[in-house]
Amino acid sequence: MATPTLTNKKQKLLGRAFYESLGSPKMILAPMVDRSEFAWRMLTRSFMDRGHRCDGDPNPRPLLAYSPMFHARMFKDSANYREHHFEAERPPSTSTTTTAPENSEPNNQPPAPYLDGNPAIDRPLIVQFCANDPAELLAAARCVEPFCDAVDLNLGCPQGIARKGHYGAFLQEDPELIYKLINTLHNELSVPVTAKFRIQESKEKTLEYARMILSAGASFLTVHGRRREQKGHNTGLADWEYIRYLRENLPAETVLFANGNILAHGDVERCLEATGADGVMSAEGNLCDPTIFSTPPAVGMEGPGYWRGRDGRGGYRMDFVLRRYMDIIYKYVLEVSPPERKPLFVLDNTTATTTANTTTTTNNTHQNPSADSAEPALKRPAPHEAEPAGTGADDAAPPKKKQKQKRTKDTSPRSTSPNLVPMQGHLFQLLRPLVAKHTHIRDCLARARAGNMAAYEEIVTMVDEVVQAGMQEYAAQPERFEEEVEREAATRTVSRETVAQYKRPWWVCQPYVRPLPEEALINGAMQLKKRDLVNGVGSTCADEAGDCTGAAASALLQGEVAGG
Repeated sequence: MATPTLTNKKQKLLGRAFYESLGSPKMILAPMVDRSEFAWRMLTRSFMDRGHRCDGDPNPRPLLAYSPMFHARMFKDSANYREHHFEAERPPSTSTTTTAPENSEPNNQPPAPYLDGNPAIDRPLIVQFCANDPAELLAAARCVEPFCDAVDLNLGCPQGIARKGHYGAFLQEDPELIYKLINTLHNELSVPVTAKFRIQESKEKTLEYARMILSAGASFLTVHGRRREQKGHNTGLADWEYIRYLRENLPAETVLFANGNILAHGDVERCLEATGADGVMSAEGNLCDPTIFSTPPAVGMEGPGYWRGRDGRGGYRMDFVLRRYMDIIYKYVLEVSPPERKPLFVLDNTTATTTANTTTTTNNTHQNPSADSAEPALKRPAPHEAEPAGTGADDAAPPKKKQKQKRTKDTSPRSTSPNLVPMQGHLFQLLRPLVAKHTHIRDCLARARAGNMAAYEEIVTMVDEVVQAGMQEYAAQPERFEEEVEREAATRTVSRETVAQYKRPWWVCQPYVRPLPEEALINGAMQLKKRDLVNGVGSTCADEAGDCTGAAASALLQGEVAGG
């Protein structure tokens, strides 16, 4: 992507005036590495029906979306990196061309808009960079300036790679550098600059930090209500009180977005009320359920894509959402028509009758794929190949060396499209409860290569089959699924009520409820160390526990919590 020349510059709006020019969006799709790309943004928008209507607000609000986080230096230096991450202009090879006469004038028309930042379909859009050099950040921002509404500086990434690269949340000890990064973009770009950051160890320090960022020229502040050390098993809960404190102590015209603890649609309004923020940003919640910003349909108005249980709770079906995601890939990225598929299964009185063998049928549907699948099935191992050694008639014989199962290697070309590469990761998160139960789909997904649409269509067919069987089983024996929710909730201590509230049958889009640090410590998933205090566990516990796990950690933790 060549560095463009700006023409017909519009007046640069800042702060709340800029926010209002975008339609005052309340719903914000977070910047995520290799996850908030064009196709996923389009999928999220597709469920919002021209925007979101807040309670008492007759005007629809658009979705404000962020690009994935890009590395400023790599974006500036590498044309290959830009081409593989940001497709704002249609490549010449995909443009509609005709044979020109020999003596014709050269075509000086600018490239046509393509995907990222396309004014017709992908706005409003903010592009995010991580950076630690003002000149590099400005050069990278210049490349995307004509194709977005603002540029965001990442000050929140807590991962080890950010520590090594000195960016993200690991810039917070260098406020002078942060000021220069933001102020350079504020003074040099024709679009506003925004910033996303994490809270610090106290409300007062967080407020001081936010004021510095505002003084540098940031038009929006997105506040993630977790500290830098809250990641992995120590993620814990975001603290909305910090965001409320900023709202009450920053100028009223400050545009403030809240991030953290958004598991389902109802959490959006709760967060707005609790924090006083202008908008709410969702990251992981959106990856598990891209319909999270969509108002659930009224009872009786669900349509085939939305499932509702006998308790009145429901959600969008995974097979329905998966089909829509695939259709967006075909329409916008590949620019071809989707393959013909069977109609989406609809439960009625005739299909609701099942037998107790439904579970067995569900788990073995992959052995009898539908004859009229949209794409040819991938080669599957024969039953005798899949049988592990020592499970047949010769169990009494000396055990044989287990032979590694041979898998059919996918030799199709691997795509580098920024919309095709993330597909596998997206489906693992979207289908998480489903593939945990139906491991044959998980294995097929693990083998799928970027760009092999036949493999992904096979996954669509397999998902269709198991969802149909699951819905039929629920219609016949709903108590089975209710007992499953109770069993999973019983495995938690602190987050038991949260699991019970958000858990749905495995074919319904739903959030992943992370175990809290206390629970991760008890089950041995996390080690308690002196330098990594678990939120809510005092220093005495940390000093005594050391690196203990399992029962010992459980006893120490319970004693410390009980003791206040």
